[in-house]
Amino acid sequence: MSHHEQPDGTREHPWNLETAPGTAHYQMWRDAAGDPPALVCQVGSTQLKYDLRCIEDLHAMLKQNGGWMPLGAADEQKDAAPGTVEAWGRAADNPVGGWYGLRKGYRGRFGMYLPPLLEALGLAELTHEARNNQMRAR
Repeated sequence: MSHHEQPDGTREHPWNLETAPGTAHYQMWRDAAGDPPALVCQVGSTQLKYDLRCIEDLHAMLKQNGGWMPLGAADEQKDAAPGTVEAWGRAADNPVGGWYGLRKGYRGRFGMYLPPLLEALGLAELTHEARNNQMRAR
C-alpha cells in the first residue's frame, strides 16, 4: 500500500477535504452497509452522517438551479437561511423529505461539509472566500 493511493471514499482511503474557506480539515467516506447507506464525515473527534444519496441529489438540484447558490452552513439547532444549500439539505420538499443528516443533534452543517466533497468529485465549483461561499454544478 503506497501513500499515493487515490482516495476512493472508503474508510481505508477516505476523501481528505477542507471547508470552503480552508479553515478546517475533515475526512469523508461511504458506509454502504448502513440503513440507509451513509456518508460519514469525521471532523476531529466528531462524527456526522448524511444519507449517501445526498451527493447525487445535491448535484441534481444544483444543475436544475443553474447558477450560484450560497452554502449557508448552520448547526442543526440553528435555522438555515432560505435559498441556501443548508436550507435545501433539511427542507421538507427535498428528495428525502427533510434532513439528509442522520445523527440526531448533528444533522446540520450540510452546507459546510458537502460542497467540498462535490468539488473534489468534479461535480461542482466552489468559491473559497473567508465567508459567504457559494457553489454551482459543474
